[in-house]
Amino acid sequence: MDLISNTLTKIRNANQTQNPTVLIPNIKLNLQIIHILQKEGFIQSYSVIEPNVLQIHLKYQQNKKYQQNKKTVLMNLKRISTPGRRIYVQAKQIPILFGGLGIYILSTSKGLLTNKEAQKYNIGGELLCSVW
Repeated sequence: MDLISNTLTKIRNANQTQNPTVLIPNIKLNLQIIHILQKEGFIQSYSVIEPNVLQIHLKYQQNKKYQQNKKTVLMNLKRISTPGRRIYVQAKQIPILFGGLGIYILSTSKGLLTNKEAQKYNIGGELLCSVW
């Protein structure tokens, strides 16, 4: 079972149903992905509620015209590299998503980085997922 795909699917489903929080397993890779999402402004916050469970507080924008409708900040999460098909890129081949509005999360020798940070450090790696 692919834990990254499972985590991204849980966040995507909770976001589409406009749930305020979602629970995911607390593993090192999930914690790093969630930290990047919070740093880039796609989620509001996260907390460890049990040793094996992370609670993510999703971020929404209130629609001024209609008070009941919330606009999601996180439009889509997409898994790129899968266990059966790994996608690696060099530093000069790292793509830009929506003119810099979205990010790619890469697994590099320096840990998980966004595409902007990887280009800054001039290192490539495995494309894990895209977020916009």
